[in-house]
Amino acid sequence: MTTTIKLALASLALATGGLASAQTLLNGSYDVAREFYKDYNAAFIANYKKTTGKDIRIDQSHAGSSAVARSVADGLDADVVTMNTTTDIDFLADKGLVAKDWTQRFPNDASPTTSTMVFLVRHGNPKGIKDWTDLVKPGVQVIVVNPKTGGNGRMAYLAAWGSVRKKGGSDAQAAEFVGKLYKNVPILAKGGRDATSIFLQRNTGDVLITFESEVLSVNREFGEGKVDAVYPSSSIVAENPVAVIERTVAKKGTGEVAKAYLAYLYSDVGQEIAAKHAIRPRSAAVLKRYANVFKPIQQFTVKDYFGSLAEAQKVHFNDGGQFDKLYTVK
Repeated sequence: MTTTIKLALASLALATGGLASAQTLLNGSYDVAREFYKDYNAAFIANYKKTTGKDIRIDQSHAGSSAVARSVADGLDADVVTMNTTTDIDFLADKGLVAKDWTQRFPNDASPTTSTMVFLVRHGNPKGIKDWTDLVKPGVQVIVVNPKTGGNGRMAYLAAWGSVRKKGGSDAQAAEFVGKLYKNVPILAKGGRDATSIFLQRNTGDVLITFESEVLSVNREFGEGKVDAVYPSSSIVAENPVAVIERTVAKKGTGEVAKAYLAYLYSDVGQEIAAKHAIRPRSAAVLKRYANVFKPIQQFTVKDYFGSLAEAQKVHFNDGGQFDKLYTVK
């Protein structure tokens, strides 16, 4: 064997060994955040290398947020979860996989970003949809995520309910309105990306209720001009909570890097990347810089009308709850 070949093999072994020793993180996340985390992961990897001199690889697993939570409970070795509803992390905390005080582990109740629910309509808005009340009109088909399988769907449901309360309506009036809305739902999507596929690839429905950030994703994936975004008169503040999966990091020894990964979401860089993906940053300075992206909208919180997401889960989304009473599977 020549000296050149020996040196080449030695270099290859060193390179391979370096890759093998690099830690790997798995982020279990909700459907419509996949593009955001692709960009965020690249920025974190570069910063982690710069500050520690260490390599790291980050893998992603996406589905409806509740589906991800169940997968983690069933054994998916995610190091962190980045969700769109607190109930999915509470579910993991109840199983001992996430710290009981997880909301205190990071700022803003461990929610580095927020979003809100808006409408996507066909280009030109042929049905003239402007507000929530338009969604219950005869002949309007609404595409929405099943609130039992995804946080996107729960937030859409609570936003619709809250829109009635925001105008001074009672819970009884809200229930009547939401019942009418779901009568206009031809099919319940499994998650946010599934809902978008039903709306655009299967060309089903007149309006899609989804996170504000999905507007940008649709334009990037399907091309500008396919949909118009409609901002209703009011909508809900949807927090995007994060947590470390204690079971996984204890097994893999990734606790410190998992914390660093989630903490970096609060950095100027992390907040800026979120804003570029139309996810609302907590940073007032970054939010101000992206005022052209985030249109003003009257917002209400879950606490305003539902107490907490945990309470809303029991009343509305658990088996036999309000949603089951309002919606009949087609």
